[in-house]
Amino acid sequence: MSILIDRSKRVLVQGITGREGLARTRLMLDYGTPVVAGVTPSKGGQTALGVPVYNTVGEACQGSGGIDISVLFVPAPLVKGAAVEALEAGIKLLVIVPDRVPLYDVLEIAAVASAKGAHFIGPNTLGVLSPEAGVLGMMGGSAEAIRSWAAAGPVGITSRSGGITTSMGYYIARSGIGLSTLVHVGGDSVVGTTHADVLRQFQTDAQTELVVMFGEIGTSQEEDAAALIEAGAFTKPLIAYVGGRAAREGTRFSHAGAIIEGNVGTYEGKIKRLREVGAIIAESFGDIPRLAAEALKPRSTRPAAATAAKAEEEEGGAWKTAITEIQPNAIRLRGHTLDSLMGSVTFGQAIYLALVGDLPTPQMGRLIDAILVASIDHGATPPSTLAARTAASTGAPFNAAVAAGLLSINQHHGGAIEDCMRMIQGALKDRQERSLSVDEAAAALVKSYKENKKRLPGFGHRIHTDDPRTRRLLAIAHEEGVAGEAVAMVEALARAVAQSGKSLPVNVDGAIAALLLELNIAPELGNTFFMMARLPGLVAHVYEEKTRERPMRVIHPTHHIYDGK
Repeated sequence: MSILIDRSKRVLVQGITGREGLARTRLMLDYGTPVVAGVTPSKGGQTALGVPVYNTVGEACQGSGGIDISVLFVPAPLVKGAAVEALEAGIKLLVIVPDRVPLYDVLEIAAVASAKGAHFIGPNTLGVLSPEAGVLGMMGGSAEAIRSWAAAGPVGITSRSGGITTSMGYYIARSGIGLSTLVHVGGDSVVGTTHADVLRQFQTDAQTELVVMFGEIGTSQEEDAAALIEAGAFTKPLIAYVGGRAAREGTRFSHAGAIIEGNVGTYEGKIKRLREVGAIIAESFGDIPRLAAEALKPRSTRPAAATAAKAEEEEGGAWKTAITEIQPNAIRLRGHTLDSLMGSVTFGQAIYLALVGDLPTPQMGRLIDAILVASIDHGATPPSTLAARTAASTGAPFNAAVAAGLLSINQHHGGAIEDCMRMIQGALKDRQERSLSVDEAAAALVKSYKENKKRLPGFGHRIHTDDPRTRRLLAIAHEEGVAGEAVAMVEALARAVAQSGKSLPVNVDGAIAALLLELNIAPELGNTFFMMARLPGLVAHVYEEKTRERPMRVIHPTHHIYDGK
């Protein structure tokens, strides 16, 4: 038996005639969820996908013979009114899908729900999925996709991230272990149903033998779950994975509710508390299916095909990747379906997801996009551009000419970012170990480099004495609240260099180096951002060379004239 949804529950959709309401009602109906009525004021008497539409929830309850659950697809400012209307009509469970619902509205909904003996999931939730039983909201994307991977079984999921909810379910199912119910409690700081609430329901569910919990920094949901275990109110095995390990105080991680304030809601505190009560901690997202299988032994319900696949893997017949999963009609990048990312994230955010494994915040995404724009091109004189145009002039195809340009990016051209990242890290480490101020640590580093006649990576430029890209990148970092220790250090280094009498301002590589550290990018990937950024510029130069210039011409490295807009 699943929790929250089964074939006996009668479901209402509020906002059924809207774009989202129609699309998600189709998903629920296609998966067999008993959607018996919809509500859109002023559209009563119509039908949507064969479902009768009413003007009010009261009319829907009376006309359909009773409602157990209402799923809300209405604009955020209208959520409170719609939710209270449903609760006043006697509906005991609401699934509030919209995000950006005002906090005080959520608190008022919670007060009414408590008075009515009802509860709600969300806001800012994908909803609930019980394989072979039903779906509430928008989890899974399509009924066909759900059926392709989700089978009923002993593992329940509670999660603060919609994408991670389905990703965990997918990878657990792919390992041959079935699922009972997947619950996305919502990503906001105040939600109607918490991890602890879900665990109480899983405790009494005969089908669920094990629960996997995805937590995040911020709020006390994970600590409350630990308290529940400590009190003996939840006794089944719990696997916990907590996101936001690298987040700093005051920085939001992925969701509105995932923010550390002071010492409250930290990654370390949550992990410590969960360990204390015996939860199984997953250090890596990819460990979850293995840990689930181990926790279920000897009751594992893996089908024979999955067992054979596992045996083949252990014998060396398969290798692993945690980047992209390809299935018929489904492409998932780091657990997120590619079609859901399209149009909802920028290319820079997608790059971050591919490299780091988590979606960046919008603020981080803006900074990544600015980094990529900053290095998209720097005229016809850089070695990479000259190499690409020279190759194009010989008649080389696009891939060969662009590759020639990329191969020219090396230690002295585009290669300073990684070195500068490591230099900044070293200065920050020195500051911490010696209890120095940021300016003292910067001055010590500059003095050391000067005495050893070493060049400061990320400083100085053969053309610019005040690189406009540097000024703008650092300004955006401050505007978006992303500037931290690394930015402070590179700015202190600039002051120390100026005080030493050198005219070496921070160049674009130095600015990018500091910002990539703030974004938790590994130094080994530093120079690749220059390569990714420069690629469109190289394509443009190769195309211009092929369409504007004669083949095999003499290309002077500096003698050219700009005649564009």
